[in-house]
Amino acid sequence: MGLISEVLLLPFAPVRGSAWVIGQVLHEAERLYYDPATVRAELARLEERLEAGEIDEEEFDRQEDELLDRLEIGLRGGAGTADGTAR
Repeated sequence: MGLISEVLLLPFAPVRGSAWVIGQVLHEAERLYYDPATVRAELARLEERLEAGEIDEEEFDRQEDELLDRLEIGLRGGAGTADGTAR
């Protein structure tokens, strides 16, 4: 049955391949988004923007909270897979 199903599903191979590629790109994007080093660098840039007067204290606090949430998720290792474990 395996060979027959593979032959019948062969026209859908490009779709399955595309889905795999999209999944890999999504996984890598999530890994980078939650990477602690990346988040720490963004926190440093955010502080520089506050000191330079580009943003006010309220905007700084809002963005800092978002970045700290990302950092917490990244440090827990909960990003990257559906079951909450890092690959």
